[in-house]
Amino acid sequence: MPRLPLLIVLLLIALALPMLPRERVQAQGLASFSSSSAVVAPLDPTVVNVNITGYSGPATLLVFDPRSRLVGSFPFNLVGGYGAVEVLPRGTLGNHWAALFLADGRQVANGTIYRLEAQTTVQTGVPAFDQLYGQVRDFMASKRLSYELDGRTVAGYRSPDSPLLWLRDHYYQNRAFRYFEGDLVSLIEANQRAQRPDGSLPDFVARPEFGIPALRTPVEADVEYLYVQLIYETWQTTGDTAWMLRLLPSAQRAINYTLTSPERWQPDLGLVMRPFTIDTWDFAYGPTTRDPNTGQPAPRHWIDEHTKWGIFHGDNTGLAEALRSLAVMEAAAGHAELAAQRRGLANDIMVRLNRLSWNGNFFTHHVKLVPYQVPGVDEARQLSLSNAIALNRGVLSLTQGRAILAEYQRRLNDPGRTAFAEWFSIDPPFPPGAFGLDGRLGERPGEYVNGGIMPLVGGELSRGAFRHGYESYGFDILYRYDELIRRTGSTFLWYYPTGGVAEVDHFLPTDGWGSSAMLGALIEGAAGIENRGLKFSEATLSPRWLAAPRNTIQHAYAVARYAASDGYAAYRWQHQPAANRGAEGHIQLEATSSGETFLLRVLLPPQAERVTRVVINGQPAPLRIETLGFSRYALVEAAGPIVNVQVTYR
Repeated sequence: MPRLPLLIVLLLIALALPMLPRERVQAQGLASFSSSSAVVAPLDPTVVNVNITGYSGPATLLVFDPRSRLVGSFPFNLVGGYGAVEVLPRGTLGNHWAALFLADGRQVANGTIYRLEAQTTVQTGVPAFDQLYGQVRDFMASKRLSYELDGRTVAGYRSPDSPLLWLRDHYYQNRAFRYFEGDLVSLIEANQRAQRPDGSLPDFVARPEFGIPALRTPVEADVEYLYVQLIYETWQTTGDTAWMLRLLPSAQRAINYTLTSPERWQPDLGLVMRPFTIDTWDFAYGPTTRDPNTGQPAPRHWIDEHTKWGIFHGDNTGLAEALRSLAVMEAAAGHAELAAQRRGLANDIMVRLNRLSWNGNFFTHHVKLVPYQVPGVDEARQLSLSNAIALNRGVLSLTQGRAILAEYQRRLNDPGRTAFAEWFSIDPPFPPGAFGLDGRLGERPGEYVNGGIMPLVGGELSRGAFRHGYESYGFDILYRYDELIRRTGSTFLWYYPTGGVAEVDHFLPTDGWGSSAMLGALIEGAAGIENRGLKFSEATLSPRWLAAPRNTIQHAYAVARYAASDGYAAYRWQHQPAANRGAEGHIQLEATSSGETFLLRVLLPPQAERVTRVVINGQPAPLRIETLGFSRYALVEAAGPIVNVQVTYR
């Protein structure tokens, strides 16, 4: 009978033994171990000191995470009863347990070795990347709003220009605050309580201390699909399936409202419709008029006999994304047939939208249901901000995504461009007074959403660039955002095209929407850490540091941790370039997480002519190459929590 390898023998012994308290083992006076750090970080080496009375020779330390998974085997030698070994922490967060074995298989000590904790971080040696998480967290501290509502505490993230909790602003800021915010559900539940019998939702929940009730701006058509998407992404973050199932009927009612309301759904086209607004904003085309409720001069927030209707692309790409997310939730609830119908409808919506609105380079801003002229602007050239958002909704073809990015790059490189960045809310803007705002900002070209420059657009562009093979462009936007922050130490919702900011007392100089989008571009794009399951049960890691254009980054450490759960993923990445033409270069990726599986996408340098081998945990792995434009990735699938991949190229 063949002999089992020693490691397997030790593992079987360790798993068969009870996890004895460390104090009891040490009381025997025979052997003990102690980590130099009581709390450790993923993949951050810690030294463990070992004492076995009167023993010299080899020993092995096996480490297990709270789920009893083996997360490391560390052989070492003792001399005169003392030794030390460097341990690489991996696996699930919490208290880790270790067992100490001699060479003959005897276990001489076991017990808790350290507590594994994780915090979101990026370390590359480049300040523009390494400091962004802390900057965004600080910016957003002033955006957090908490108060009592319906006898319960509600907490969320407000817009910079309104002291209210708008669902839209809160949703988009979720791109960042999920890494440091513990309360992800109270505002969603407040919206659920405010949901109307027809399934519709308010734009913002009530603020009792100001005497403001929950209200809906009638021209808005995006609230319901954003609500569904927020429920889905919160479920991904917390992993709380029971909570998601309680919210699922509310999400279904919201989607059904959009699909049946005569003010939201155009049945002949099978698409979402809305009044003629600038992209996803809340005021419609036409001169300043009077609020039908107050009689005061106001923008056209309401629907009446003068409303001009059309199809706006962003509502439909958003609905398609939400339908796919709803399908995942319904499938988890056991409704496979209904989930298939949702996915089919999402596909149909994109086919119809592409036929109606896609012009070959981007989505036409607003397709009118009844044709009419808008003097003073070439509407066929208008590139609106939801084109950038669509890049990250998972509903575009690769060709479409790359076409949108190429269009933004063309406008960036246009010799006649006067704007300091291509992050246009809309370009070209509407002429003065086309959208009457009673003299408020946005009535003139270059202001607010009428042609202002918005970091939220830049962040979506950057994240989308990383997804579609424009990695250098994604890095370039992050660099330029860093330079923008350094100018004033602040970040604003919008800038004049010349770079100035509006002096408005009630505007906070801490733009959560834009900074969240930029942080999403850093973590999901540049660092390439994406959650494909619940709490990183399935993670995709796509380190893209080789594409950074201004600095040569040869090593990086990145962690993404959800504050409301124990979900995280972490890696160390290192590149050893080829010494000369024809020599071999190496990329190494060490990864771990709280989850089970990984898809590792290793970006190859442009000079790599071919990959000569891929090794995972010391064993050869089959070679798979993915091509996005001019970018190539070596793909490896692996099971955690121990993952070490080496890619060698010439």
